[in-house]
Amino acid sequence: MYEQDTRSLQQFKAQVGIKFQLYNGLFTSLPFHRIENTGILLSMLLSVCEDGFQKKLSPEQIIEDFFSRQTSIKSHAEIHDVLFRFIQYAERQVVLFDSLEDAAFKSVNDMTGPGTLKYLLNEVTAKNKKTELEQKLKDFCVQLVLTAHPTQFYPGPVLGIINDTARAITDNNVEQINTYLQQLGKTPFLKKQKPTPYDEAISLIWYLENVFYNAAGRIVTDLENIFPGQLSYNNQLIKMGFWPGGDRDGNPFVKADTTLKVADALRGSIIKCYYLDVRRLRRRLTFKGVEELLTELEEKLYNNIFIPDQRIFISKNEIVDYLTKIKSLIINEHNGLFLSLVNNLISKVNLFGLNFATLDIRQDSSILTSVMAEIVEKENLLQTAYQDLDESKKISLLTSIHHTADLTKYADITKDTLYTIASIKTIQKFNGAEGCNRYIISHTETVAHLLEVYALFILSGWKKDELNVDIIPLFETIDDLANAATVMQELYSNEMYKAHLKHRNNKQTIMLGFSDGTKDGGYLMANWSIYKAKEELTKISKSHQIDVVFFDGRGGPPSRGGGKTHNFYASMGKNISNKEIQMTVQGQTVSSSFGTVDSAKFNIEQLLSAGISNDIFSTKAITLQPEQEALLQQLAAVSNKKYIALKEHHHFMQYLNDVSPLKFYSETNIGSRPTKRGKGKLTLSDLRAIPYVGAWSQLKQNVTGFYGVGTALEQLDKEKRFNEAKELYKHSLFFKTLMDNCEMTMNKCFFPLTMHLANNELYGEIWQMIYTEFELTKSYIFKLTGRTELMSNYPVDKLSIQMRERIVLPLSTIQQYAIGKLLQMKDAPDSEKEVYQKLIIRSSFGIINAARNSV
Repeated sequence: MYEQDTRSLQQFKAQVGIKFQLYNGLFTSLPFHRIENTGILLSMLLSVCEDGFQKKLSPEQIIEDFFSRQTSIKSHAEIHDVLFRFIQYAERQVVLFDSLEDAAFKSVNDMTGPGTLKYLLNEVTAKNKKTELEQKLKDFCVQLVLTAHPTQFYPGPVLGIINDTARAITDNNVEQINTYLQQLGKTPFLKKQKPTPYDEAISLIWYLENVFYNAAGRIVTDLENIFPGQLSYNNQLIKMGFWPGGDRDGNPFVKADTTLKVADALRGSIIKCYYLDVRRLRRRLTFKGVEELLTELEEKLYNNIFIPDQRIFISKNEIVDYLTKIKSLIINEHNGLFLSLVNNLISKVNLFGLNFATLDIRQDSSILTSVMAEIVEKENLLQTAYQDLDESKKISLLTSIHHTADLTKYADITKDTLYTIASIKTIQKFNGAEGCNRYIISHTETVAHLLEVYALFILSGWKKDELNVDIIPLFETIDDLANAATVMQELYSNEMYKAHLKHRNNKQTIMLGFSDGTKDGGYLMANWSIYKAKEELTKISKSHQIDVVFFDGRGGPPSRGGGKTHNFYASMGKNISNKEIQMTVQGQTVSSSFGTVDSAKFNIEQLLSAGISNDIFSTKAITLQPEQEALLQQLAAVSNKKYIALKEHHHFMQYLNDVSPLKFYSETNIGSRPTKRGKGKLTLSDLRAIPYVGAWSQLKQNVTGFYGVGTALEQLDKEKRFNEAKELYKHSLFFKTLMDNCEMTMNKCFFPLTMHLANNELYGEIWQMIYTEFELTKSYIFKLTGRTELMSNYPVDKLSIQMRERIVLPLSTIQQYAIGKLLQMKDAPDSEKEVYQKLIIRSSFGIINAARNSV
């Protein structure tokens, strides 16, 4: 264990572990019925659970044993009442733990260590790389895209309480902490209704206003102080993206008016931030000549927020001009007093403009194809049906479209698609071109899928030479990733599209999806397929003189592209484009990794440093040597075969549907989007990746993060080639990060919870397959790393997971108890099942929230 790890672990134990025990006592005053007994009984249940699982008892046996031995409660109604109180109590303990971790962030993490800007400065100076850094900063950026994917189980008010409690803990204000915990006791976790897409947008705008606005502003100001004169205002070093209100893939509730409403909210929000900063500046800049300019600017900003017909009468450049004049006056006439405050605001305006974040539009390729088919029919563009054309004839038709469609002819999805595309002009008028300039096509499989979007823009009234919108393919499945280079090669050769790219500065953004790739092919194969796709796409793009930018669709857990993300970017060689780092930040990851200004600043710096260091310090021409690629290809292929065999087991979907909370995911009301595509019976292909991964997470089996890894490593061992894997782990940060993230996933598994299924006639075979692979993977990871415990190289993370999992062990037990009861009641009336269904749903919140990056 390194010295820094030791110090961080000591800080964590003192600032989080000990304080959790101290503040936990405050829960006895929460405004719940019989709360004193609840805390004591829950502590007893935890001990009973730990002892029971060691004895290989089932959740049902543990719960029944607890009530018969530890209480005098006999009636089912009273038992259920106590179980619900346990859930309320435990999920609020998780909130306390979250608040303690947030408050301790600066103490536990090395804020000037590797990955931070200060550390980068020392490296740049020591290695004499200032010229290279200056060049890199001219066009490099990190773009974080906030999505509305349903992975955030905390409602907005609870997130606010976590934020406030963390501040009170930092100030050691016990009275305030107690007050916030009282508030927490009265604040519901379960939403009675699903949020609308606009509700989701407003929730995430809170983070833009309260976290990213300040964190990004500080980073750029710090960089300007550290590297004076090396930052260009023409380049946004940090960009924000936004999907709520623009992402209509599988979400029928997102309409054109939703998109316009969200864009307006983003504009209003950033102007409000500037307005508040200007008001603060006025308290300091009380100087002659300066005060008058600030008053004028304040009035213009106020009018843009509160007076509708004033919205068009301000621009980003106008705000910067005001501030630049103020800056000049301060320097020349007022001794540079409070200059840093003005510079900070100028940095923010250059970062966020009038859009705050770029609102992306996303739709599934199948929907876009059906929309095009209807337009072709109603506009009489063909004598035959569009769907009957082969690929080449579709391309020929799409590139010949030059007229504007009559939008009044259409209804439903076709009308909304055309109106959405037309409304992008309105957004750009008020929010600037950056306000909405990307159209993402989910499940891109062919060149026609991209050209359909281009044609729809023309049909919606856009002129070819005015089309300042990037058309972005999203490749997701293993087959689509393998075919991505072929699609882009053909697209780059299309004359019409080449002209469009020239208009867009010969820059092509390509999105790659981790979630569906993992669901489709398993952990190793998904990550390997994305790596190979990036390698081939980089090569092809270079050959066409195109700057390719990769946009990674990452979720929270390692199985969805999360985990130690910055290490992946730091591991890339010159054979993978490193022009920008773009990635989605979803639900739980927003609050857990970017929930405070300190954590957001730290984690953004990690990404910035990874991208910059990788380019200016690395001498690697390629990420992996040919023999290393061959080895990873074999590991991926073997693990994929093992994973596919599990997926194709005839009881696979029944197992997941029956023994996990999968079927109840939509009833948690955490997102506006349905949990599956299409209608009718749930199938694996229709099931979205988030509930799929979330179900395994709540089962404490996390199949998507490890399954097949052990078998792949075992095959190498059988071939007497295991030393090759050891060398790869030792010398490849890419492979090491894959294995580290695999360990994180496995460390959140707990098979005693479901061991009662081991001999079940219906589910036993699948359970044994999963458990055997888990144990095999664990043994080979130990052999690979030389360690004897999972995650022992990340002691703070390991302890955090252990403490969190212990808090929610009673909830996991209650959930499995309720699932078991439902399985025994298949033919019972719904009224008798209802209480167990509610227990399953209510347990989900605490279990998912404790894991922080589990869905």
